Amino acid sequence: MIKKQIAFFWIACSIVVVSFAQEKVQPIFENGEAQIVPEFEDSSKWIRHDLWVETEFDTDGDGKLDRMHVDVTRPEATETQGLKLPVIYESSPYYAGTAGFAEGIFWDVNHELGESPKERVHPEVVRRGERPIISNSQIETWVPRGYIVIHSSSPGTGLSDGSPTVGGDNESLAPKAVIDWLNGRAKGYTERTGNEEVKAYWSTGKVGMTGTSYNGTIPLAAATTGVDGLEAIIPVAPNTSYYHYYRSNGLVKSPGGYLGEDIDVLYDFIHSGDESKRTYSNRTVRDTEMRNNLDRVTGDYNDFWAGRDYLNDMKPMKAALLMSHGFNDWNVMPEHSYRIYKKAEEMGLPTQIYYHQNGHGGPPPLSMMNRWFTHFLFGIDNGVEDDPKAWIVRENDDRQKPTPYANYPNPEAKDVKLHLSKGAPKTGKLQLEKQDNQGNETLVDNYSFSGETLAQAENTDHRLLFVTPTLKEDVHLSGISTITLKLASSKPAANLSVWMVSLPWTEGRNSKITDNIITRGWADPQNYKSVTESEPLKPGKFYEMSFDLIPDDQIIKKGQQIGLMIFSSDKNFTLHPEPGTELTIDLDATSITIPVVGGEAALKTALE
Repeated sequence: MIKKQIAFFWIACSIVVVSFAQEKVQPIFENGEAQIVPEFEDSSKWIRHDLWVETEFDTDGDGKLDRMHVDVTRPEATETQGLKLPVIYESSPYYAGTAGFAEGIFWDVNHELGESPKERVHPEVVRRGERPIISNSQIETWVPRGYIVIHSSSPGTGLSDGSPTVGGDNESLAPKAVIDWLNGRAKGYTERTGNEEVKAYWSTGKVGMTGTSYNGTIPLAAATTGVDGLEAIIPVAPNTSYYHYYRSNGLVKSPGGYLGEDIDVLYDFIHSGDESKRTYSNRTVRDTEMRNNLDRVTGDYNDFWAGRDYLNDMKPMKAALLMSHGFNDWNVMPEHSYRIYKKAEEMGLPTQIYYHQNGHGGPPPLSMMNRWFTHFLFGIDNGVEDDPKAWIVRENDDRQKPTPYANYPNPEAKDVKLHLSKGAPKTGKLQLEKQDNQGNETLVDNYSFSGETLAQAENTDHRLLFVTPTLKEDVHLSGISTITLKLASSKPAANLSVWMVSLPWTEGRNSKITDNIITRGWADPQNYKSVTESEPLKPGKFYEMSFDLIPDDQIIKKGQQIGLMIFSSDKNFTLHPEPGTELTIDLDATSITIPVVGGEAALKTALE
């Protein structure tokens, strides 16, 4: 009898053990979001390893297909229980270090327009970092929530083969190869030059990409290949066109904070790849393709720039897009995100856009990102596609608490044209009513004066400033303002800069990034017909041109005035020619169209 009881006891225990072993840990979802899973949270149990994925290109000239260095961080259950999970993927050229801002790395901007600049220096990157971990970004956020996180160094950086091309095809095909490997369509190897293969047996094949700045550009680059498995991307402040980053309507322009940077400067900055291959890459990419095509003399748009404009490559794209940007990002300006968002929307892709009021960087709130990835990578029906299309952080709000809108631009915004009346060298009027016979007004270029100084000056010959009456009600601007000018130059070439400002100017510790500059734009009058072809200006002859300012969504508070400032060289963005060029504006033929929520009626109410 006792023997039977003991046998029964062991059988029962065996059933319990088997049952326990069969209870696999799984991701948890609540309120449409992936939750932290205790079994995934212990970093000491994460499995971390690295490998190299073979691409379809050879861009370092060694006759072998380039391999991309990849690191993987995944929960223990992907090994012990055979659990398969989706992947959050970030790629970057920065993981192994950069050249830094060595003296002379930037182009000298102190020269006449149309002149070839003097040569700059070419620093070498001293690669840093050790295997197997490329980066720790994204890991603490997503691995505990049931995702695998991977990183890869982009071509010609870190321990990845190839040449950096700064927007060339290989920077799109490299992440595509990694996603193909996650889906069993490409080969991965345990060594950079070895033949031992490694499989992504722990991957469901569904991938989401994210990252900021250059790291935000790469998700879009991958998506434009149409690669199967890339389900969703969340680019943050991405550079979507290197022409728009380094030029503006035909004008040679620097990104904010990096005066004199150009695409070849960025190449040198990131080139941390194999030292033995750098000479080939420098000769082929930087000193041939870039030197022959970047064109700092005319600033015209050409095939080289068109090949680095992702808007031109979007036809195959099918990944869902959640875009993020700051309206006061004067480095990678918000036009970069807007142009891609609108195209993706036109293509019928799932789209949302998140804008905040600060500068460069700034991802959407974690909850937004979580819902996006939970739906498109795990297939959870959380209604995210029915959420409002646009989320905008209002001027004084917490970035984690954006205001939802039906779309961006605000569907209630209507274009309102404002006209100029004379007032130089002090201040003219910016008004709804057109007054004829206002004549011409002239400004004298002098890059020594910053735009901020010119906007605050009561009396100066170096800019023209036109302001509305003081607002009696708040005015909400949402969308793109367009300037139309008729102008003449005293020289064959001139810079043209346009700012919209909120006056009076606010300075001091309590001033906010949204207080003064509403939006800006730059153009080369020599490109009055087209960005692809410029022609020298005939001194004294008037030319007509129109161009868009940078997209914005801002509420201008009552008590302020909206100002339009026209000047020539912008100290922090343009080349610095010798002062003295005169720009003459025909006031009757010059106007600005601004996007006002509520249209002309709302603006009239605010002005009367």
